[in-house]
Amino acid sequence: MFRRLPPFGGDQRAVAEIVNGIMDGKTNNTGSVTLSTGGAATTTITDARIGIDSSIILIPSDDVSSTLFFPYLAVQDDTDQAATTTTAVNIMSFSTTDYALGASLVDNSKLKVDYSGLYNVQFSAQFVNTVNDPEFIDIWFVKNGTNVPASNSKFGISQRKSAGVPSHMIGALNFFIALEKDDYVQLAWRPSDIGISIEHFAAGTTPTRPVTPSIIATVSYLSSNGYTSNLFTETYISAQTNGSATISHPANTVAGKTYKYVIVG
Repeated sequence: MFRRLPPFGGDQRAVAEIVNGIMDGKTNNTGSVTLSTGGAATTTITDARIGIDSSIILIPSDDVSSTLFFPYLAVQDDTDQAATTTTAVNIMSFSTTDYALGASLVDNSKLKVDYSGLYNVQFSAQFVNTVNDPEFIDIWFVKNGTNVPASNSKFGISQRKSAGVPSHMIGALNFFIALEKDDYVQLAWRPSDIGISIEHFAAGTTPTRPVTPSIIATVSYLSSNGYTSNLFTETYISAQTNGSATISHPANTVAGKTYKYVIVG
């Protein structure tokens, strides 16, 4: 418990003890706060010592609190996807979210990020060809509804083996894309023949083999890329008044993320 002097001062011993305590760093302007959970993006500090002009310094109190936050998203699809024409854009869709933190799947096709930065977007798609000729598939990236420049790749696939046995090919690629908060990326494709489709396969036996998804896609945060709103400054005091302050932070689902704080002024 920190000692305080009475309004009109104290005896020499009391003054000396308090001043010596201050010299040793024992000041009555510290506390701790645990971030709200359940996906909350703000937490309130209630402390009568906070003034509207105070500076508040936040310090992680343990490994859980100091862990850096890197958004990610991993999705896949367990259905077949076909193209009805070779002259229109086809957008790949996804049915399952495997992992997500600071990013999400929207409308089954949009890979949306919650934080600005440079991202690595990767995909692999399982193509089959049911026609007699070798064919090809174009795959490119779309950002917020607009084609990403120089992002197309052309994949070749051989002709079918026989009338009932199609040929198979995996189209896979990764691409760096700069995204701002709430931007989204989609995967677009176009086959040279509608006999080419994207297919999933059931689990196999002898030996036991897992299901083959038709498409897998991942989004990984790489760098703030010069944006002012980046992950390493996202936990900060965003508002304050006399007696309270608001901490803004990445959407939190981890219990026990505790910060110590120092109030100055």
